[in-house]
Formats: sequence, structure tokens, C-alpha cells
Amino acid sequence: MALFLLGLVLFLGLHLVGPLMPESKARLIGAIGTVGYRGLFSVAALATLSLLVYGFGQARLDTGILYTPPVFFAHITLLLVLVAMIVLVAGFLPAGYIATYAKHPMVLAVKIWALAHLMANGEMVQVILFAAFLAWGVILRISYKRRERRGELVRAPFKSWAYDVAAVVIGTALYGLIAMKLHTLLIGVAVLPI
Repeated sequence: MALFLLGLVLFLGLHLVGPLMPESKARLIGAIGTVGYRGLFSVAALATLSLLVYGFGQARLDTGILYTPPVFFAHITLLLVLVAMIVLVAGFLPAGYIATYAKHPMVLAVKIWALAHLMANGEMVQVILFAAFLAWGVILRISYKRRERRGELVRAPFKSWAYDVAAVVIGTALYGLIAMKLHTLLIGVAVLPI
């Protein structure tokens, strides 16, 4: 459990440093350059993610069940994850209505994904994992809101509803790929009983 918690704190902490401490990030970029910063961040993210994944696997051997979700929560989870995938894809496209309404689509997508998985999983280590990601998303959203009020962040203006159509199509296709194959291959848990 200790490795899992360490990996979780380091991974999420790493992803909070830039948004919560933009001056420190700017100083580091000034010292080692943008390419150096991206390289350093990528290595640190990969290392902490590896620790998190390994620690998660080890912690699952030791932890028990906190709660057993009702069966119908699985259906709600499937729907919420579909919404999360569409919102996530919208965050990578120029601003359509989805991205404009969501304000910070990638952060919102992580929060929806984490909440959905909390509804479907009652194992202690999973609850800790998804609750931590949900808390991370809430903290980040609050930080972004404060930075917007100070004028430090400016959201992209609405461009076209065509990007929403693209987000729905690509997000749904990605969701289908994950639900049918990738979740089982990467996580070891079948999403759909096929």
C-alpha cells in the first residue's frame, strides 16, 4: 500500500505543480528551456505513473472491499464514461460548444471518469485511486477559476459547432474501442460482458 500511495501522491502532485505554481514552472523553463522542461516532466510523469501502477497492483493483494455498488451503477458508469470521453476529445479540438461550456474540458473529463469509477468499484485501493483523481480535478478546477479571475488564464473563444460533432464521433469511437478491447487488455477487466 505504501508504494501505491507514494506513486499516487507523486503522480498527482507532479500534475499540480505547474497549474498551482506557474511562477516556479516559468523559472524552471527559463533555466532549462521548454524542450528540457518537457523532457524532464515526461520522464518524471512516466516514472511516477510506473510507480503508481506497480503499487496499485501490489496494494490490490492486501486491501479488501469497502462497499458493493448496486448493479445498476454499472450502467450509469458506462454512460458517464462515454460523456467523459466526448468531453476529453473536445478538449483537444478548437473550441466548440462542449469545450466552451465545460470551460476546462480535460479536467472535467477526469472528474467525470473518476466519479463514474467510484460508482462502480468498491475495492479500497480503487476507491482511494478514483477519489484522489476526483479531488485532483476539483483542486485544479478551483485553481483555474482563480487564475481566470486574475486574468492569468484566458479560455479559447467558441469557433464552430462542427468541433462538437467531431468530438462526439471521435469520443464515441474511442469509447467503443476502450469498452470492447483496450480496457480488458490494459486493465484486465472486461467492461462489457461479451
